[in-house]
Amino acid sequence: MPVQQLSPELERIVSQDQAVEVLGTGYVIAEGPLWWSEEQYLLFSEVRGNRRWKWTASEGLTLVQEPTNNANGLTRDPQGRLVMCEGGARRVTRVEHDGSVTVIANSYHGRPLNRPNDVVVKSDGSIYFTDPGGPSPDTGLDFSGVYRVSADLSTINLLVRDYVLPNGLAFSPDESVLYINDSQGVSVDIGNMFRSTGRIDAFDVRPTGMLANRRVFCELRGEMSGIPDGMKVDVEGNVYCTGPGGVWIVDSAGMHLGTILTEVEHTTNMAWGGEDWKTLFITTADRLARIQLKVSGLPVPTQSS
Repeated sequence: MPVQQLSPELERIVSQDQAVEVLGTGYVIAEGPLWWSEEQYLLFSEVRGNRRWKWTASEGLTLVQEPTNNANGLTRDPQGRLVMCEGGARRVTRVEHDGSVTVIANSYHGRPLNRPNDVVVKSDGSIYFTDPGGPSPDTGLDFSGVYRVSADLSTINLLVRDYVLPNGLAFSPDESVLYINDSQGVSVDIGNMFRSTGRIDAFDVRPTGMLANRRVFCELRGEMSGIPDGMKVDVEGNVYCTGPGGVWIVDSAGMHLGTILTEVEHTTNMAWGGEDWKTLFITTADRLARIQLKVSGLPVPTQSS
C-alpha cells in the first residue's frame, strides 16, 4: 500500500490505495518544492547539483537556473516574490519583481550565517528561517539557529539556538503557532530536556512575532529510514513532515494519523499545488513525485494576492 494508515481519520485526507506518481529522477538532493499558481508550475531546488528545476503538466521538467548558490528552501512572500535559502552563499534572499536580488539576511552580530536551510514568510511580511551547521570548522557561528527578520529587513532576531539540526518550519493556518523540527539530537530549554532522534516542536507566536511556550508536538520515530526535514500544514491544521518511511501526517493535536510511503531512504520536502491545492508534490534525495489528497494545503501567496 502506498499509504500506511494508523487512524481511520486518515481516510478523510488520503485514500489508502492512492498512488504516488514519480515525475522525475536523477537529482542530487531535490528540495524546496514550490507551486507557482498563476502559471501552474512547480519549482524545486537540486541542492548539491546547484540547479533549479521547473515542472509543468504539459512540458514536464526543464532546467531554469544554474548555478543557484546551492539554494534549498523556497517560498513566496505576501507580494508574491520568491524567497530562498542560498546555503552555498550563506544567505537568505528575495527576487524582486524586476528580477533584482535583495539580501534578507547573511549574518548575525557581524558573523556569517552557517547554511540557511528552509524559510517561511508570515502574512505580515516577516521572514523566519532555519540555519543549521554550527559548531563546525566551515561555519560562521558556533550554534544552529532559528531566526526572524522583520518585514522591513531592519531587524534580525535569534529565536532558538539549542537545536542540533533545525530544519523544516511551518505556521498553523491562523499563524498562532509555529512548528519547527529538529532532525536529530537533544535540546534543552529552561531546564526541560527534550530527547528524541527527531521531533517537531510547537511554539506560540506572540503579537511581536517572537516565540513562547515551547513544547514537543510530535516525535518521529520508526524502523524505516528517514528524518524530519521539510514540513507543511493543510487548511485543517494537519501537519505534514518527512520522517521514517516517507511523509508523516499528524493532526493538530500531535497524533500520527499515518504515513505516505515513498520507498526511498530520505524524503526531503513537500508542497501543495494544482488548481485546488490538493496535489502534494514530494521531493526525495533523487526524485520528484506527487500524490492526490482530499484536503487542500495552505495556498502560497501570488503576485496579485
